Amino acid sequence: MNFIESVFDNKVLLTSILAWFLAQSLKVIHTLVVDKHFNFSRFVGSGGMPSSHSSFVMGLTTGIGLTDGWDSTIFAMSLVFALVVMYDAAGVRNAVGKQAIILNKMMEDLHHKKDKKLTENRLKELIGHTPVEVLAGAILGIIVANIVI
Repeated sequence: MNFIESVFDNKVLLTSILAWFLAQSLKVIHTLVVDKHFNFSRFVGSGGMPSSHSSFVMGLTTGIGLTDGWDSTIFAMSLVFALVVMYDAAGVRNAVGKQAIILNKMMEDLHHKKDKKLTENRLKELIGHTPVEVLAGAILGIIVANIVI
């Protein structure tokens, strides 16, 4: 069996990718319903509901648990990895997004009041996730893994 065939036979990997894809697709739908406009860039962007990072790593972790056992070393490693990713998404990256909002506002104020020569681009504000977005992504990953595997 060659590399490509092996990759496509890896149910855990395909489950993780499917969980990510569904989460990213749900972001587009969520934006369409909440903001009343279609924004395809939400499919590849970070931040928003649900967390595709959480969905991806929990799909991986649940898939490993289902295939290799809940007491396996690889499941433990994957769970620790997933918890770090989800903590980062809701903690550090969320804080960075909040700081970007403040910095963008400061730049707008400076631009309007004093220096018309400011050319800095706006910082990306939607970077991290709320705990609810992380939890929703994690649940999605768990559900996808239980359906696929």
